[in-house]
Amino acid sequence: MPENKETFVALTEEINTYLRFLAETGCRGLDCSKKSLETLNRWGNKNVSSSETLETIRMDLGDCRRCNLYTSRKNIVFGAGDPKARLVFVGEAPGHKEDETGEPFVGAAGNLLTKIIQAINLSRDSVYICNIIKCRPPGNRNPMPDEIKACSPFLKRQIMFIKPDFICTLGTFAAQTLLNSKESVSRLRGHFHSYNGIKLIPTYHPAYLLRYPNKKRDVWEDMKKLMKAYQENG
Repeated sequence: MPENKETFVALTEEINTYLRFLAETGCRGLDCSKKSLETLNRWGNKNVSSSETLETIRMDLGDCRRCNLYTSRKNIVFGAGDPKARLVFVGEAPGHKEDETGEPFVGAAGNLLTKIIQAINLSRDSVYICNIIKCRPPGNRNPMPDEIKACSPFLKRQIMFIKPDFICTLGTFAAQTLLNSKESVSRLRGHFHSYNGIKLIPTYHPAYLLRYPNKKRDVWEDMKKLMKAYQENG
């Protein structure tokens, strides 16, 4: 997909989520605050692809209230790592520890992800790590469709800016969202897919591996495929 079309799709999705948010809060007019005007000015810039950064995406996310998760969260967990990473890991949602710290994958599942990254001869600093949604669901339940719909435009803009060579999705919801699929991760894993021309490999979420350690062998097979392609494409 051409870059300008990707930009248009991402901006259209954000406009849609913002207008839906305004309607849900009872607003029937336009928000002409300085922040909103600055955002619109960036959208109107012909060089938007070069002016967008992870910082401007985070600014646009703001103190997000696009779904009801804002009522129970402590911190928005935007993402962390190398903004020029060749590999992006995409999980599902922040957990308790992530909600406390504002950093992705820092709990028990995060420690396991760190070991997985090290096993493929990389470090957390050399990759980028984020989630489909940026706020913790109560009780660590699964993300709801409306939450994913409200938050995924920001994830897609993050990916568009980073322009990685590879994406590794962790868990069913991450794979389904980016691949626009209803298939389970058990059916999607094991080989590469394409997300806007980026090689994407789904695998099980580290939290799932903590419950079902027998699935670590499957994840290692996925990581070997990823490591081989990463090295050959280097």
